[in-house]
Amino acid sequence: MAVKLIDFAEKSYLCAMKADIPIRKVEDIAVAIMPPLLEPDSTLWEVYLINLKGDAIENVLVSSRGYGTKEGEEINTSVLRHFIERMAPLSYHKIEQIQTELFVLNNEYWVSFSYDDFLFDKKYTFEQGSISIDNFTRIPFLNRDGVMLD
Repeated sequence: MAVKLIDFAEKSYLCAMKADIPIRKVEDIAVAIMPPLLEPDSTLWEVYLINLKGDAIENVLVSSRGYGTKEGEEINTSVLRHFIERMAPLSYHKIEQIQTELFVLNNEYWVSFSYDDFLFDKKYTFEQGSISIDNFTRIPFLNRDGVMLD
């Protein structure tokens, strides 16, 4: 295998290219986890993606996974991927259900989407033990209590 050396001029060009790429912050997108409406004692809770923007977002990809340590053992759940072609402005979409026994892990939702001709992405991590009634807040549009990251 041949190794290509990059000279100083080429390296400067690559750095300049990287500086030209705008980094845009994700705003007005949230992930919420809450118990089912009619079954507050259920062991399966619901995960929602919430679009708080006044505009639609498109080509939404959500990757979810859990990881951490339980009883001294390292645990990694399967990675699940969900695709939403278009989310209307000021709307929500149910992503998945999550077992309450996984609340002892970090639960990560990596959200990527197109908006205003740019690709955005953000990682939302519910840290171990953070999905609890102690952290409930009112979830917009759903008018239910749950834990929300924005």
